[in-house]
Amino acid sequence: MKQTWKFGNKPVIGLSGGIGSGKSFVANLMAQQGCGIIDADALSRQAMSDQGIIEQVLEKWGPAVFDDLGNLDRKALAQVVFSDPLALKKLESIVHPYVHHQRQAMRQRLLADDTVVAIVEDCPLLFEAGLDSEVDVTIFVASTEEIRRQRVRESRGWSAEELARRQKNQMELDTKANCADYVVNNNDGEKDCFDQIRIVLSSILQSPDPKSQIST
Repeated sequence: MKQTWKFGNKPVIGLSGGIGSGKSFVANLMAQQGCGIIDADALSRQAMSDQGIIEQVLEKWGPAVFDDLGNLDRKALAQVVFSDPLALKKLESIVHPYVHHQRQAMRQRLLADDTVVAIVEDCPLLFEAGLDSEVDVTIFVASTEEIRRQRVRESRGWSAEELARRQKNQMELDTKANCADYVVNNNDGEKDCFDQIRIVLSSILQSPDPKSQIST
C-alpha cells in the first residue's frame, strides 16, 4: 500500500507559537486525542544534564554560569545567551545535536506504536531551525501579546521586558502564522481551544494535503 505520509504510517505534526502562547497546553489537548508528543523544550532541558554538554558549556563560558556547588546555573546561562545572539547560536550548536538524536529516537518509537494516531513535535523554533521540512503539516498557536505577557508573568515570573528580550531572537509571529498550515487561537479558554484542535486534527487525519486554516 502506498504511504500517505512522508515519514511513515501516520502524520508528523509540527507545533509552533510565540512564547506564552500555550503550545504545551495545546500539545496536552492533542495527547488526549491520541497523539504522541515530542517536547523539544523538555529535551533541551534534559540535554543540560548531559555530562558532555556540561563540559562544553564550562569550556565556553567558564564557572560564571555554574553555582558554588559546581552545578549548571541555567538562569545565569540564560542571562548570557539571550543577551548575545552569537552566544545563543553557540549554545544551540552544542545542544541541538543531542535534541535531534532524541527526537529521532522518540519519533521511531511513536511511529511503531499502533495506539498513536499522530506524532506532534512541540518545537518553539520549528520554522527558525528549518524543522518544518521534517514534518507533514504545521500548526501555529496564536495568543495576544497581553495574554502571553500575563501567562509568562504568572508561570515564569518574567517581566514584559524579559519576554521581549527572548522574543527578539525568534522569527516574527505573523511570519510564523503565515508559514503554518493551520492557526489555532488560544485566547478564549480550554473548551474553545479543544474544539479547534479537534477540528484541525480531524482534517489532518483525513488528508495529507492541508488546504484549510482555523484563523485567529
